[in-house]
Amino acid sequence: MSDFETEPVKGLPQRLPPGERILWQGQPSWRALALRVFHVRKIAIYFAAILVWRIAQAWHDGVPLGGAFVSSMGLVLAALLGIGIAAALAFVYARTSVFTITNRRVVMRYGAALPWSLNLPFRVIDAADMKLHSDGTADLPLSLTGHGRISYLHLWPYARPWRINKPQPSLRCLPDGVKVARILAQALKSYAESTSPDGAVAMPVPAPSPEPADTLVTPAAAAA
Repeated sequence: MSDFETEPVKGLPQRLPPGERILWQGQPSWRALALRVFHVRKIAIYFAAILVWRIAQAWHDGVPLGGAFVSSMGLVLAALLGIGIAAALAFVYARTSVFTITNRRVVMRYGAALPWSLNLPFRVIDAADMKLHSDGTADLPLSLTGHGRISYLHLWPYARPWRINKPQPSLRCLPDGVKVARILAQALKSYAESTSPDGAVAMPVPAPSPEPADTLVTPAAAAA
């Protein structure tokens, strides 16, 4: 039995408390993960460039073109193996990842060998952005307040790329990213309105709260 099968609610380490409800729940696209996180396309281009160079070099040395192709079959097999491993990892990570947005927080459950559960109450989310990709998927990186700092390694592969010093959790490769962004923006706005003293909201995100944040990065098995 996997750790995920013991979850009281899919994607959540515990049952929701009274008053909290799920607004959206989904998983990343494994194809988009393969392209942008595990770089399947770059691996293919890398091996293709080496293959062309080896065939051209062999042909220049007088080896018949057919013989040059045959002599490069080992490289072709290595390329297929590398691409296959990267694609398989993307598929496994996508299948074992669940993103949840409630009216109070964002929860990210992810991890293939070691499952992790990342709990982000709205009070530690300073801003939410969206990056739309050409394939229709989108990334939603979350900027955290000072109370919500998490290490880059704990977040990978769902960390905003190249933000090493100030890591940002990111709901990456969402097939319905535009829809999810609207749901999250409305949830953050509603939360800010409910916590604002006068009900006025200047931005659709909550301001940093002086109370201690309970942002958690815990093994899913331990949190269940």
